[in-house]
Amino acid sequence: MMAKIIEIVAAEAMIDSDKLAPDTLLQDLDIQSADYVMILMAIEEKFGVYISVDSELSDARTVGDLMQIVASKIKIASDGETV
Repeated sequence: MMAKIIEIVAAEAMIDSDKLAPDTLLQDLDIQSADYVMILMAIEEKFGVYISVDSELSDARTVGDLMQIVASKIKIASDGETV
């Protein structure tokens, strides 16, 4: 799942996936807010879940943080809970 998330982030933000290491700071990638929306929409479409933009997601500082948060929300949704 993590590889798919990286693939989506790279494609939607038009960033080389080699630059998306878990410890890479999101601010260093120059991802704009519109890119985040497109990334979330693509993840939602790929995994069939809705991911709200909440404070937890906005607190992500690194690519690893983002991946962990998104993966946990996908797992929660797949377990039948509300995300």
